[in-house]
Amino acid sequence: GWRPLAASGQLRVGARGPAVLALRQRLAITGDIDPASGGSNIFDSFVEGALVQFQNRHGLSATGAVNRGTLNALNIPVETRIRQLETNIVRLRSYSGNLGGRYVVANIPAALVETVENGQVATRHAAGVGKIDRQSPILQTKIPEVNFNPTWTVPASIIRKDLIPKMRQDPGYLTENKIRIIGPAGEIEPSRVNWMSDEATKYTFRQDPGGEFNSLGFVRINIPSPHGVYMHDTPAKGIFGDDYRFVSSGCIRVQNVRDYITWLLKDTPGWDRNKIDEVLRTGERINARMSAPVPVYWVYVTGWATPDGEVHFRDDIYNKDGLGGAPMAQLPGKPDEE
Repeated sequence: GWRPLAASGQLRVGARGPAVLALRQRLAITGDIDPASGGSNIFDSFVEGALVQFQNRHGLSATGAVNRGTLNALNIPVETRIRQLETNIVRLRSYSGNLGGRYVVANIPAALVETVENGQVATRHAAGVGKIDRQSPILQTKIPEVNFNPTWTVPASIIRKDLIPKMRQDPGYLTENKIRIIGPAGEIEPSRVNWMSDEATKYTFRQDPGGEFNSLGFVRINIPSPHGVYMHDTPAKGIFGDDYRFVSSGCIRVQNVRDYITWLLKDTPGWDRNKIDEVLRTGERINARMSAPVPVYWVYVTGWATPDGEVHFRDDIYNKDGLGGAPMAQLPGKPDEE
C-alpha cells in the first residue's frame, strides 16, 4: 500500500525511529536501496547513499538528508510516476529519428542544456528557463551564428513594467546601466522624456555591450524561430539583479557559456578557444557565422532513463503532463537553477 511519508523534523544521518523505517521502505520500492540492507530504523550511510541517488534522479540538491523538496518527491506515488513515464515515451518517440551528428538539446523541465556529438554528451550546462507565465517554447531549429558582446534591446513589456517605474524613482537609472533611448531621429537624452506618461513606450531602448552589466552577458546564441527566443550567457549582474525578470520572455540562459560556444564553433575555421577568449576580452561586437548550422531541440521531457538504466524525473513545471495536479517536488515559483 501507499503511505505518504510524514515530515518529522530533518531526517538525516543519525536519526532513528519509525520515519526512518518508512523512508527505507520507500527507497526500496524505487530501487534506490537494497532491501537486503536490513529493516533497521537507524538512518545510516546506506540510507544516506540511497537518498543521494534518489535526489540526483529527481534533479534535487544531493544533500543526503530529507528536506521539503525531497519529501514532496518521495510522496509522489509510484503509479503517478509510471503514468508520467508513459506520457514521456510518446514525447521521446518523436525524437527517435536521426537528430544529426552534432546537436544541442535543451530540456526545459530539467533546466539543462546538453551538446551531443556522435551519440555522446560532450558538454552539460545548467540553464535558466522561462517562468510559468512566460514559458520557453518547444521548438526545433538550427543555430546559424553566435553574437559576441551583443547589445540588448529591451522588450516592450519590460519598458512598461520595469523601466518607466524605475525612471520615476531614479532619473539616473538608464545612464548607470548604459541603456540608450533611440527615437526616430536618433538618440534621446533621458531628461527629455516625460516619465510620468507612457511616452517612453514609443522608443527603442538598447543596452550597450558588456558582460558585466549587459543583461545577455557576453554572448547571444541566435536561433531562428517564430517565437523570437534565443539562448544567452548568464550575466555577472543583469540590470535586474538576481531577479533577471527578462528571462520570463522564454529565453534560455546557459551557464559556462564559453564551453558551449567553443563546442558550437569547433568546426568553424578561425574560431578556436584562443580567438573566442580574445573577442570576449576586447569586447568587440562581432558575429561568428557557423560553417555548418547545428540542430537545436528545445524539449519538454519530465521522465527518462539514462543508458545505465537510472530513471530520472523532473517537475512538470508548465503542467503539460496532463496528470492533473502536476507532480511538483519543488515549491511553486522558480525551478532550481543552480
